[in-house]
Amino acid sequence: MSPDRVTPAGQIRADGVWKRFAADEHYASMLTNPRRLLRRRGFRWALRDIDLAIEPGESIGLVGANGSGKSTLLKLLAGVMYPYAGEIRVGGTVGPLIEIQAGLHPSLTGGENIDLAGAFLRVPRARVRERFEEIIEFAELGDAIDRPVRFYSSGMRMRLGFAVATLLEPEVLLIDEVLAVGDASFQQRCLEKLQHARSEGTTLVFVSHDLGAVRGLCERAVWLDHGVVQADGPVDAVLGGYREEVESVARTSRGDGPVRVVDVKIAGGSPTVAAHEPVTIAIDLEADRARRAHLHVGITEGPASPIISVEREVTFSPGATRVTIELAGLPLGRGRYAVWMGAFDQRMSELIPWHPEASIEITGAAADESPPGVSRVGPVHVGARWTVERS
Repeated sequence: MSPDRVTPAGQIRADGVWKRFAADEHYASMLTNPRRLLRRRGFRWALRDIDLAIEPGESIGLVGANGSGKSTLLKLLAGVMYPYAGEIRVGGTVGPLIEIQAGLHPSLTGGENIDLAGAFLRVPRARVRERFEEIIEFAELGDAIDRPVRFYSSGMRMRLGFAVATLLEPEVLLIDEVLAVGDASFQQRCLEKLQHARSEGTTLVFVSHDLGAVRGLCERAVWLDHGVVQADGPVDAVLGGYREEVESVARTSRGDGPVRVVDVKIAGGSPTVAAHEPVTIAIDLEADRARRAHLHVGITEGPASPIISVEREVTFSPGATRVTIELAGLPLGRGRYAVWMGAFDQRMSELIPWHPEASIEITGAAADESPPGVSRVGPVHVGARWTVERS
């Protein structure tokens, strides 16, 4: 990593970055044939020719499937790994929230870990002392701050790690799925702190599978696919392309089970419908024999968790069956959504795996923005009449 004096604080540059790891080996085969340990192992490329330019104060979401290189890129930016080829430049101090408890020394007290983290971040000792009580309060440690960290619960270590990384105010924050841990109250305080850091000009690089959180926290997204930048641009455009790819892969990889989806049509033959207007979904299926099943159909923002879900027990005859679902309306803000479905027998064994089958483009008003400190943008749109009276 190049020295900070070359790169302005908060700026990130990755130029022609490649990263490889030793190829995976099957342990059982190595045990039965120890000579394989002496052979030259191959390599797999985790990142391939990555170019990335992030300006101070930008908030960037890294998205992609597992194994696409997101966490590897974050570790290169944090300086805990080095590229095989290319150059990484990060200006200013870096707060890596990659493994939130990884930087804590178990034999040191909580307070000593705060001092140690400040030294690693090159934060002046006076500034660490100034923020010391605030860190303790945020982490809710109280008198436990003088106890060795090895005696902390996992929740205490998590709160201390997040508090140290954010309250010492580094110029760059690198975040890897941190918001998936902790209770609801702690997650909300984390989100508020990240929103505050962004408003103060901190550069954020955020890795998450929660596309709603990425959209709410970031203004720009980078989609990695097998170590290659597939798309880089405004968050809505990039997430839209990524969702299309996820849905396409899920549709083609679902396989043929005892019940098979033949076709799905949105009434009228167009995937574009107006918000709050009635929608009809026609599903053609084929079964290998007579079966009773619970058929689930949901509308999602792309990932598997539905915003709207309906369920009905259906009896399938051998051969073809058509199921028609009439929805009274979709109270969603304008945008692109996915139709997911799955079928399960009486023992909840999978007949059709839960997967996306079609897309719906909703026209109409945009959903209202979420309040400050909440990263997820709520997709549901409802009409509201406001009355403000002054006395």
